[in-house]
Amino acid sequence: MTAPLWTARVVTVFPAMFPGPLGESLAGRALERGTWSLEVLDLRDFADDPHRMVDDTPFGGGAGMVIRPDVVDRALQTARPAKGRMIYLSPRGRRLDQALVRDLAECPVVVLLCGRYEGVDQRVLDANAVEEVSLGDYVLSGGEPAALCLMDAVVRLLPGVTGNRDSLVEESFADGLLEYPHFTRPAAWTAHDGVERRVPDVLLSGHHAKVAEWRRSEAERLTRERRPDLWASRERSIKTLTEMRQTPNGN
Repeated sequence: MTAPLWTARVVTVFPAMFPGPLGESLAGRALERGTWSLEVLDLRDFADDPHRMVDDTPFGGGAGMVIRPDVVDRALQTARPAKGRMIYLSPRGRRLDQALVRDLAECPVVVLLCGRYEGVDQRVLDANAVEEVSLGDYVLSGGEPAALCLMDAVVRLLPGVTGNRDSLVEESFADGLLEYPHFTRPAAWTAHDGVERRVPDVLLSGHHAKVAEWRRSEAERLTRERRPDLWASRERSIKTLTEMRQTPNGN
């Protein structure tokens, strides 16, 4: 049997949450084919007491419980890949973006540690050089939903998962831009408000160059309007690249 292109090893106190939605549709079929694999480790299996306790009260006081470093360390030593990355899903981490997703897709094994309660003892993260990655500026009940989102973003980039590879090139963030609007039949459509809305004429023209130009223009417009931060970052990158090309070698 051919080895999977990518493996996710998830450490969690709720193993039944996986594969969840990743067992359906394109990701699910790819999982069945062995294009990628999912290994789920129950954190409670690494507890050393009869009650399989994984957490304790925080030093310094405060609400909630903290996951113990010794329990997590045993789990991570079991999950640690010979070649791969270890990630803790945390609001404090680096923001997950498409560039990071592409990097993770090139990594053969990724270990995903899902926190719960008030989080994980910092010492075990430091001892294992675990990266912290955030889905966004909000807080979830645990790392499991974030891990599912990260895996979905990676799996769809694997060869053979998405049927039309061109769609991966043109979608949002692929070129530092949001994706252009999409339209399909009927060409003229009247909504519940009684207003007729038509597909832009250029998309009906059959002129491929003009269609491409319109799509690029729309992608740039939407990015400027809705994500000025993304637009500014892209402009800085273009400026830096231009300056590098203009600078003679050695200077």
